[in-house]
Amino acid sequence: MDAETADVIGHDVTTITCVCGNTVSKDGLIQANSEGIPVHSDEDTPVPPELAEWPADQDLYTLCPACGRVYRDAVIEETGTAPVAFRVDVATGPIADAIRVHWNLSS
Repeated sequence: MDAETADVIGHDVTTITCVCGNTVSKDGLIQANSEGIPVHSDEDTPVPPELAEWPADQDLYTLCPACGRVYRDAVIEETGTAPVAFRVDVATGPIADAIRVHWNLSS
C-alpha cells in the first residue's frame, strides 16, 4: 500500500481531497470497484461494457480521474483516514475509456 494519504473530513468519502488536490466539486471523484474501474450506479439502465457493475458486496473505492489514485471507501468510513490503496492509469486503456463513459452518462 502506498504511504500517501488524502485529506478527509470525518469518515465521509464525499469529502476527500486527493493527494493531487482534486475533490468531488473540482474535477470530480468517481466510485469504482476493487480494480479501479468506475462502476455503473443506475439500476434502471444496462451496464455499459466499459463500466463495472455495482459490487454486490458493496466493496467500493473512490477513483481520482485526474491522477489515478484509488482510495478504499471502507477504510475511510472505518478509520476517518484516506490512504491511497493503489493507482491506475487514467490516461489510456480501459480505465480512461470507463472514465469517459462515466462522464458522458453523468452529463
